[in-house]
Formats: sequence, C-alpha cells, structure tokens
Amino acid sequence: MAFAGRAALLAASFCASLLTAGHASAAQCGNNAGGFENWKAQFSREAASRGIGQRGLNALANTRYASKTIAADRGQKSFKLTLKSFMQKRGSNAIVSRGKGMKKKYARLFANIEQRYGVPAGPLIAIWGMETGFGGFLGNQNIVSAVATLAYDCRRSEFFTGHLYGALTMVDRGMLNPNAKGAAHGEIGQTQFLPGNALRYGVDGDGNGRVDMIRSQADALASTANFLRAHGWQRGAGYQPGQPNFRAIQGWNAASVYQQAIAIMAKEIDG
Repeated sequence: MAFAGRAALLAASFCASLLTAGHASAAQCGNNAGGFENWKAQFSREAASRGIGQRGLNALANTRYASKTIAADRGQKSFKLTLKSFMQKRGSNAIVSRGKGMKKKYARLFANIEQRYGVPAGPLIAIWGMETGFGGFLGNQNIVSAVATLAYDCRRSEFFTGHLYGALTMVDRGMLNPNAKGAAHGEIGQTQFLPGNALRYGVDGDGNGRVDMIRSQADALASTANFLRAHGWQRGAGYQPGQPNFRAIQGWNAASVYQQAIAIMAKEIDG
C-alpha cells in the first residue's frame, strides 16, 4: 500500500488524533541519524503521557535508525514509469497467471469475503500479488524501526507520527511483535498495511479471535476488503477507471499507474 494515498493519510490522522489528543509531536525531527536517540527519548515521554504502555515504549527504545528505509523513501522511481513499463516491471502477467490459481485454491475464502464485504476476488488477488507476490516476500526491515525513522525524519514527520502511534498501540495490544519484519516504510503483512491502517481496518478473517496480517492470509485479505468497503466500494459495481469502485482502489494507493494496473489485472483474474 502506498503511504502517500489520501486514505493512508486519513488513517494516520485518525491514529494521531486518537492518541495525541490533536496535538502535534514536540519531539524535534531530523534529517540524519545524529539526533535519532535524543528524538526517541523525547517521543517516548510524549507517548507515555498519551497512553502508550510499557510494551510499546520498550519497542520504541529498541528501535534503530533505518538507513535503508530513508534510501527507499528517497528513491521511489517505479511510480513514474508508463503503465506498460510499470506492469512489466511488476510482473503483471505472472500475477494474473498465479492469481487465477489462487482464486480457485481459496475459492471458499474469497466467496465468504465477497459475501461479507461485497468485494470480489480479483482486486484482492491483484493487490496481494502486487504487494508481496502472494506472501512470498513481506519485507526485511524491522517495522517499528522503519516507522520510527520516518516519524523522526523531517520530510513527513507528522504523517508517519500517526503510523508510529499505530505501531506502538499494536505492540501494546499484542497485535504486532516488536521484532516483526515488514517493508521499507513499515508496511505490515500479506497486503502491506501501514500500521495506522492496520489498526483501523484490520479484521479477523479466519475466526480465531485475533488479527494477524503477517501469518494469516484470511485476515490480510478480509482486512483489505474492509478497507476498500470503508472507502466507498459498492457491491456489484464495476472497478475499472470511471466506474464507481475505482475510487476505492485509488484510496488504496495514490499512484495512477498502480491503480490502473490493479484494475487491469483484477479484471483478467475475475474473468
């Protein structure tokens, strides 16, 4: 999931307002690793005063400045490609081919999700394949460290502060292992939710009483459907550009080439 989307911004703002009572963090941002430890100490005091418990604070204390996250944040070039080049780079043909098999393999799951949320298999499978290759690679960066680094970084500190509060809240609630690995910007699980969005839209898709977007495909896919429904998905309506549900796909990711690619692949998967 792209971090720049309006939906992600709303979720981050939701978490920030929920946990900071509407006040921006006073911790001083920075543009290199030099001030990170001092920032952590300041942020920890603020987080404690705003309800983050000891497990969350310990997770924050153990974070390290994530240089690879900063490099990734500065070097996002694929979204500037043409649609054709983007789809080739992301392996759209392979996603569609494997996606059709996934639709058959998990037919009951997708039927249950569509019955509950109104979202058919195609868009969910396209997102799943695009984000992690159907769970093949969930990322190799410590989630809390990545989000803390971006909350500290002056470029988009306010935006990622909301997601850091989301991550710390998830740690407090036992929803996220503080050592869990994710993508470069701290995205979590099979379909790559940012922590604030995971906290707001995560649902129990497999009925075991907990939400685990990393290990549970059902939880991740049901949560993705829940996100799309919350962003205007209409049961039975089309999802190609110009159709009602394309706006929900736009909410998932801000990049036009991504949105179009998901719509194209989803249509081919749904048949």
